[in-house]
Amino acid sequence: MASAKKKICIIGSGNWGSAIAKIVGNNALAMPDKFDTEVRMWVFEEMVKDRKLTEIINQDHENVKYLPGHKLPTNVLAVPGVKETGEGADIFIFVLPHQFVKGVCNQLKGNVKKDAIAVSLIKGFEVKDGGGILLISSVIRDLLNIPCAALMGANIANEVAKENYCEATIGCKHPEYGAILKDMFQADYFRIVVCDDETTVEVCGALKNIVAVGAGFADGLGYGDNTKAAVIRLGLMEMVKFCEIFYPESQQGTFLESCGVADLVTTCYGGRNRRVAEAYAKTGKSIEELEAEMLNGQKLQGPPTAYEVNYMLKAKDMEQRFPLFTAIHNICKGNLHVSKFMDCLKNHPEHM
Repeated sequence: MASAKKKICIIGSGNWGSAIAKIVGNNALAMPDKFDTEVRMWVFEEMVKDRKLTEIINQDHENVKYLPGHKLPTNVLAVPGVKETGEGADIFIFVLPHQFVKGVCNQLKGNVKKDAIAVSLIKGFEVKDGGGILLISSVIRDLLNIPCAALMGANIANEVAKENYCEATIGCKHPEYGAILKDMFQADYFRIVVCDDETTVEVCGALKNIVAVGAGFADGLGYGDNTKAAVIRLGLMEMVKFCEIFYPESQQGTFLESCGVADLVTTCYGGRNRRVAEAYAKTGKSIEELEAEMLNGQKLQGPPTAYEVNYMLKAKDMEQRFPLFTAIHNICKGNLHVSKFMDCLKNHPEHM
């Protein structure tokens, strides 16, 4: 991070990536002494009404497919190539479906400045051989050989784009990097808290999407807010236990930051994972069918994360210790009928 002005690039351009581009683009313009004013954003090229999406974003300054109705700053440049987006960048913001991280990092590999840093806004895990899982920040760190922090929080992308007040947590072990990232992300309506518990911040962001799927099942089965509160409480218990067992360095206080309880509650009442899970319980259609029908090209994170977590729990013979996570995975895979979801709640152990 030797250069005075930091050049920012955004790897991903879905609704959350575009909402973040609005904040980061405006901050780069407002702080030209700290940041290069051009912010490059990698856009997976596709045609929208006979025009390239990159062309629309660069000419009309709006991501009409993934964040319609919200103007992006004119200094945000949509780029169709990953390597070109990251060329010369000091800060990499990763905000794309976690299934694609490894492939994208392999394209960037060897073309990243040695003193660059990254921050992951991605919620999920990567499975590894032998029944384990990796944090997405670890995948980025290992493939690109640069430090990687994590930003998570109670942030529904459309609400952030509307500039509704919200908070987010940056987990960053390096104080000097945390300060730079806070400058880059913070806005009057987007409050940033930095903590050094990088791991728990990221794990919360991944696991809460599994719980949100369970909340959607409860909604789809016709239960009310009391039931959803039970799903949220039991889900939080399993999130805490998961961190205690697999990430013993985690700090319980981090669960009280925006990345923890706040993000969990928000996602269980709004967001795509809850919506699609509700439709699954009501219609009997597959998760894949509903994702294609309802999300306009966006990807769900809850079901694949449930699979990744179950992959490790099964390998370690620990499924019974996480009955909520296990039931949600089995329902998503069609191994358990959604009507059986309530049994998992009723039989959940009082103490974990």
